[in-house]
Amino acid sequence: MALRIGILGAAKIAGSFMVGAKASTRAAVVAIASRDRSKAEAFARQHDIPRAYGYAELLADREVDAIYNPLPNALHAEWSIAAARAGKHVLCEKPLAASEREAEAMFAAADANRIVLVEAFPYMFQPQTLEIEHLVASGAIGEVRTMFAAFGFTIADAGNIRLDARLGGGTLMDAGCYPVSFARQVFAPGRRE
Repeated sequence: MALRIGILGAAKIAGSFMVGAKASTRAAVVAIASRDRSKAEAFARQHDIPRAYGYAELLADREVDAIYNPLPNALHAEWSIAAARAGKHVLCEKPLAASEREAEAMFAAADANRIVLVEAFPYMFQPQTLEIEHLVASGAIGEVRTMFAAFGFTIADAGNIRLDARLGGGTLMDAGCYPVSFARQVFAPGRRE
């Protein structure tokens, strides 16, 4: 049986998520939610999703096993914790949380409710990343002492949500978190302690 996924939010990135979801035989998007019900309904029609809800209604749906949380960064903790309490596994868009305290609360809720909480960095499980991790850990490329990384893109619209600090936007939170995450994975500081 396919994992039944509900999406919290009908933003552009949710449409990108649908591309991969539609290609999967192991997962099926069965519900979409938005704070604006008509927006959820339009997204559902566009992507052939059977049910459209508000956020709380989606979390109450017993036929949803997991949620994808692409909401603005400032809402990741609130709705991921709510999903965990509703017994839904969570794939949360990056960055997972706006602070260490939020991340700890999210993982505490996941542990307490025996659900899986994963940050949506797709490269983490890709073969080339795992090979780099192996090469560094095994010493095959020598001792790595320094890493330089950059990731970015141009945002022409000053009103873009990615620039709104009140919603958890900003350079580090939106694009900078990729090289930080990659460096942490490759150098695995938790494994050396």
